[in-house]
Amino acid sequence: MPRVMVGVSLKAYFGRRQARAWFARTSAALRAHEGVRSGAVEVFIIPTYLQLDDAAGAFEGTRATLGIQDVSAYEPGPYTGEVTAAEAAESGVAYAEVGHAERRRLFGETDAVVAAKVAAALRHGVTPVLCLGEEDRMDAADAASIGVAQLARNLEGAPAGPVVVAYEPVWAIGASTPAPLDHIAPVARALRAALGADPARAGSRVIYGGSAGPGLLASLVDAVDGLFLGRFAHDPDALTAVLDEAYALARETS
Repeated sequence: MPRVMVGVSLKAYFGRRQARAWFARTSAALRAHEGVRSGAVEVFIIPTYLQLDDAAGAFEGTRATLGIQDVSAYEPGPYTGEVTAAEAAESGVAYAEVGHAERRRLFGETDAVVAAKVAAALRHGVTPVLCLGEEDRMDAADAASIGVAQLARNLEGAPAGPVVVAYEPVWAIGASTPAPLDHIAPVARALRAALGADPARAGSRVIYGGSAGPGLLASLVDAVDGLFLGRFAHDPDALTAVLDEAYALARETS
């Protein structure tokens, strides 16, 4: 049975007390979910750095894996405030979110910076969750061309290894609805084709973010490998609804 991926980034919405309560409810839901227990639905959670130990304890014994919301482009050394990929790997982190639109917009991260962070993560066996997408709404064919070109720039110089590409059109982030299906599907397929043509990226996947929510996976069917959730997943019951859809999709496509 193919695995469907569902990721959650908590950004900086929760303090530690609120995060602990969310971890408790969500870990209970994951333990009870047949799709997660069977491995048909692969879940990763990305808390804040300070919440990482709390999350590790809460999700122990589940199949959920953890990630961090950013990673340093540098190896360990005199880089105050940085969290290195080496330390992330030592801490049991499986994923590192890289290149989110907020990092690019608010902190001026260029494609070259993102590429350096992707490379650092891969050097230490941490899978990058590479966020990319066009800034302005446009024709899907143009968005696909922009996305594939951005993907190439963001993987420049990266060692071999799988990546998870989170396609998040910037104009859809925080919107009331996700991008239209006839926009998401061709862009995601173009990104998957680009990854599939590169032997160094074997095992890579493409997931959709940008106001993702219920009902989307079933409609996209084979265009994406899963979803990347934000605020929608703050309600563990809503997250469970998406996990149900992911499990149904995994069974339908097996």
